[in-house]
Amino acid sequence: MRIQGRHLGIIAYLIALFLPIYWLLNMSFKTNDEIMSGISLWPHRFTLANYEHIFTDPAWYDGFIHSLTYVALNTVMSVTVALPAAYAFSRYRFVGDRHLFFWLLSNLMAPPAVYAMPFFNFYYSLGLFDTVWAVALAHCLFNVPLAVWILEGFISGVPREIDETASLDGYSFPRFFIRIFTPLIANGIGVAAFFCFMFSWIESLIATTLTTNNAQPIVSVMSRVYSSSGMNWGLLAAVGVLTMVPGAIVIWFVRNHIAKGFALGRV
Repeated sequence: MRIQGRHLGIIAYLIALFLPIYWLLNMSFKTNDEIMSGISLWPHRFTLANYEHIFTDPAWYDGFIHSLTYVALNTVMSVTVALPAAYAFSRYRFVGDRHLFFWLLSNLMAPPAVYAMPFFNFYYSLGLFDTVWAVALAHCLFNVPLAVWILEGFISGVPREIDETASLDGYSFPRFFIRIFTPLIANGIGVAAFFCFMFSWIESLIATTLTTNNAQPIVSVMSRVYSSSGMNWGLLAAVGVLTMVPGAIVIWFVRNHIAKGFALGRV
């Protein structure tokens, strides 16, 4: 009876977990009239019109491309900057190191709205407003500290003797760091890259503040489903399904790193 109760609990949990996803997928294959007419567990008038509209309207698929571009740029920049910084925090002691480490983490405590207007003024004066670079650089504010914090835990788990042995063997520091040390913390890099991608992908306030037309992210384009005549629920559901695809792909490729990260690193 105890085993059956446990299985029932797991089944109930999985249903509660996947029901919103299924419902979103279900709505994406319905017309707006069918959605508004009542509740149905599956589409009675199956349609691909919502997805067809997204893939044929330049504004919609450009929004996806813009979002993927600045997220990819931010992930690469954040991990690249965080790697040497995390190594320095882990291997060296200097005046104010712990205070600096805490200050980096404190950037994660403030809401994005605090930084939206300063970033707008700064990037507008630099001529970067309405570019994917503006959003990618702005997201470094909270992704670099996050990546430093994660990677520092992984780096601290690598014995210092490896660094000393490589130095005695004649390895230069760049060669040692790239060829020996980086593979040792590959799980940490995968975990940090995943979280940077995730936080940059779901952030919307800064992304919409720093763009208008040329680099408008998908979250801004989604506001077009609102009109005086109502909301296009089917189109919004289709966009929601498509926005989950990049995250699912990233999770699939880094799933092993994430699992090891929970066991070995600071995750």
